[in-house]
Amino acid sequence: MINPLAQVLAERGKTSVKGVFCNCTANPLVIKACMCRLMETQGPLIIEATANQVNQDGGYTGMTPVDYREFVLQLAHETGFPLNRLILGGDHLGPLTWMELPNEVAMEKAEKLVDLYASAGYSKIHLDTSMRLSEDDPKLILSTETIAKRGVRLLKIAEAGFKKYAADHPQAVHPVYIIGSEVPIPGGAQEEEGISVTKPEDFSTTVNIYRQEIEKAGLIDVWDRIVAVVVQPGVEFGDATVHEYDQAAAEALIHALHTQDGFVFEGHSTDYQTKKHLAEMVDDGIAILKVGPALTFALRQGLFALAMMENEMISDFCLLSHYIEILDKVMLEQPKNWQHHYHGTSAELAFARKYSFSDRCRYYLPHADVEEARQRLFANTREIPLSLLNQFMPIQYRKVREGSLESNPEALVLDWVCETIDDYLYACER
Repeated sequence: MINPLAQVLAERGKTSVKGVFCNCTANPLVIKACMCRLMETQGPLIIEATANQVNQDGGYTGMTPVDYREFVLQLAHETGFPLNRLILGGDHLGPLTWMELPNEVAMEKAEKLVDLYASAGYSKIHLDTSMRLSEDDPKLILSTETIAKRGVRLLKIAEAGFKKYAADHPQAVHPVYIIGSEVPIPGGAQEEEGISVTKPEDFSTTVNIYRQEIEKAGLIDVWDRIVAVVVQPGVEFGDATVHEYDQAAAEALIHALHTQDGFVFEGHSTDYQTKKHLAEMVDDGIAILKVGPALTFALRQGLFALAMMENEMISDFCLLSHYIEILDKVMLEQPKNWQHHYHGTSAELAFARKYSFSDRCRYYLPHADVEEARQRLFANTREIPLSLLNQFMPIQYRKVREGSLESNPEALVLDWVCETIDDYLYACER
């Protein structure tokens, strides 16, 4: 059986599906929103976990690759999303989480990581060995040869892991692979300067050297399943800024793509791009769009809107969920996931914790206290006056009035997230 992602990419231009977007998230409400919205479309739904989210040690979600797979499959069962349209992906799979360890130890851990993803049936795998490890010279740029050798080492592990999975699942499809050395870090840039488009010659060098290393490793039959290369097309976001896609700036890189048969580009950090720019990216061959923080940012917006309506509806202080305040309290008590990303005065930090495009508050949404407040918030906003809904959720108000959306808190918040999803659908399925 052909991998459904490979099929979509091979048929670009022949169908209405021009590209795909990958949802990098472990938030159950966001995943449910993706499933509910994609139910109405033609293309596959790709749900991905990153190496720091989900790994053999649990990552920051506490889940291993098998745990995450079961978590997503359960959500698919709850929403009725068809499993034959669901693709699980692993993002930034490599030594990212263990960069401070000795090189060989870091790579052995990366091998274990890749094995767990592949043997659990993930069929889209991004191999990322672009980072310097502890014994690499910090004064030198990591060579493409080193990146490719490490990447092919992990490719071998992935292929062996798939064989283990296929032994128990005869209908399993072979995974497709994403390579590339110019990879934006997960979750957005910490600095907002110096974003530049990948040089065409660097892209070509990456492809050529990877092919050489794959041939040396006796894996040339896998070459056709390397479907995309990650490049920097000039898009990124920081706390308060978005670097918009510029077709003119990316023109030389896009031209270089047309000289390499069988590839598309995978664009990372496409969060917060306008739907016009997303469509331009897909048309230019950046046919795989990655989105993560923008989805949880939208979720946070919806939850905050509910909290503001709750404050208007309930006068008894003790009955309120205090969702916004509890989220910030937990972030202050456990600053590890935001303190190295946000900078400024105490007022500026407070603003960033709530409203930064980097959306570091997503790390805290699963916290027990925050989740308990979210449940109380939903209980308190089961019956929202239409006039209040019109004030704080005008788009959802219109849908409720038209009868296309239920006026319950979960449905309202999911629909808010779907507004972001719709920008990606516009780009990919026009």
